[in-house]
Amino acid sequence: MTRATPSRPFHVVAIGGSIRARSSTELALRAVLRAAAECGAETTLFSGPDLVLPPYEPGVVDDSARRMLDAVESADALVIGSPGYHGTISGLVKNAVDYLEELRLGQRCYVDGLPVGCVATAYGWQAAVNTLGTLRVLAHSLRGWPTPLGMALNMAAAPVFGEDGGVVEPSVAASAEIMASQLLSFGRAGAEPVASPVA
Repeated sequence: MTRATPSRPFHVVAIGGSIRARSSTELALRAVLRAAAECGAETTLFSGPDLVLPPYEPGVVDDSARRMLDAVESADALVIGSPGYHGTISGLVKNAVDYLEELRLGQRCYVDGLPVGCVATAYGWQAAVNTLGTLRVLAHSLRGWPTPLGMALNMAAAPVFGEDGGVVEPSVAASAEIMASQLLSFGRAGAEPVASPVA
């Protein structure tokens, strides 16, 4: 397990989206990563074809899954994003997250102690909010700390992204910046040594 140091930038890894290139979830994740990069972080995104992995089988990890696992092992913060399919996360994202089971015996079990940003997109508030709730449960199950701000985006409410993939909805841009700030501030705080209580 590594931590950000003066010689190694803070590393934020994002996982999520769909097979479709430039899906709304992928664009939302990119917005968070862009905001993190503007704060000096190094970022890595696993989306689209990166998520096309064999159904998870314990102990069986191909090269694509290994790249993702290596990135998560080196991460100082994680972002997980999913479209809302029938009121919950997609099978594609769930399968990718299932691969994190391979980290259970690592120096850092799963993502123990890392801040985890959760991003959900859907065409309706019910699916978006339900999916966000599921992502927060996943973060807890992986021993991560969901950031106080989660992003539930209703793509039917108003245009969120422009033709270039950039965020055009001011509230979403602000949320991405807040989430990035929380990821970095909480991650850096967690890297600081904690003084032992005096008996």
